[in-house]
Amino acid sequence: MFWVRLIGGILLVLVGAVWIGQGFNLIKGSGMSGHGGYAVLGAVVVLCGAWLLWGVAQTRMAASRGR
Repeated sequence: MFWVRLIGGILLVLVGAVWIGQGFNLIKGSGMSGHGGYAVLGAVVVLCGAWLLWGVAQTRMAASRGR
């Protein structure tokens, strides 16, 4: 489960960052470019990914304290 949350969190952060870039028209060439709603959606996706990564970090810190 650790690897699923780690990889999922990283992917969500990366996809969300791309969506933010497209929403703010920093990344051009798609139908999402220049639509602010996608920037908001990307921010939500980044927050979800960060939440997963924070959980992974907390699990690792708890495991290292238990040794």
